[in-house]
Amino acid sequence: MRLGVLDVGSNTVHLLVVDAHPGARPLPAHSHKAQLRLAELLDADGAIGPAGVERLISVIKDALVAAEDKGVEDVLPFATSAVREATNADQVLARVAEETGVSLTVLSGEEEARLTFLAARRWLGWSAGRLLVLDIGGGSLEIAYGLDEEPDLAVSLPLGAGRLTAGWLPGDPPEPTDVRALRRHVRAQIARIVGDFNRLGAPDHVVGTSKTFKQLARIAGAARSADGPYITRKLSLRTMEEWVPKLAVMPTLQRADLPGVSEGRAGQLVAGALVAEGAMDLFGVEELEVCPWALREGVILRRLDHLPTP
Repeated sequence: MRLGVLDVGSNTVHLLVVDAHPGARPLPAHSHKAQLRLAELLDADGAIGPAGVERLISVIKDALVAAEDKGVEDVLPFATSAVREATNADQVLARVAEETGVSLTVLSGEEEARLTFLAARRWLGWSAGRLLVLDIGGGSLEIAYGLDEEPDLAVSLPLGAGRLTAGWLPGDPPEPTDVRALRRHVRAQIARIVGDFNRLGAPDHVVGTSKTFKQLARIAGAARSADGPYITRKLSLRTMEEWVPKLAVMPTLQRADLPGVSEGRAGQLVAGALVAEGAMDLFGVEELEVCPWALREGVILRRLDHLPTP
């Protein structure tokens, strides 16, 4: 069957179309995305303003047309931290349902972490052993650890690259004092939960997922996305320690010229890099592997798990 996952994230609205069957690997068939940056559209009261709501509705309608054009049988729509934490979330969800017919499932941060962990586990397999999975989104950082398909511990922190950029780094390039302040904030937040994970023992394999880690690995010399998903891509703490100071003094346009960095994400790269470096350092991770599967694939896999086997 052909499934579509409609991901209303903090940075983008992304429709991923896959050909999927129970017991088989989902095969990507089409990708449709639009930059929205909901995490940066919240007003002083934490609400998504009228312009943001109208833009969201328009983008979802476009995604539904794309899904129909590609013959999608079922769309799995969900939203993450930007909608979840908006003070007017209920009103936004009601407007979206009324205008588009789409009832968005709002995932909790823990659910995000668990579904992303599932995707990484299925991609890497049982031989990877105990996994520590780090996922930097636009609104939050998800961390999960475990040996099975369900993690033993899953945590979400409000350390997304878009959220932190909007709240902490107004300059272009950002002021050194702002970068230092954000670095202290990020590390203090992560340090609060490191002990809970350390009590579970050292992981056998550390994984980074989603766009920030993919871009950082590409900057560090990893293979291009166009080279396919089966090439192993690594990112080391040493590389991050070298690149964070460089990124912090670059203006956005210069960051956008780096390999693998999109213009839409270049503005958030300093904050994302600070989170990646802080997490790797505080968890004692010398090197991690970038996994091509993340939350969207986790949603698909969970859906397939509940389909009857033909």
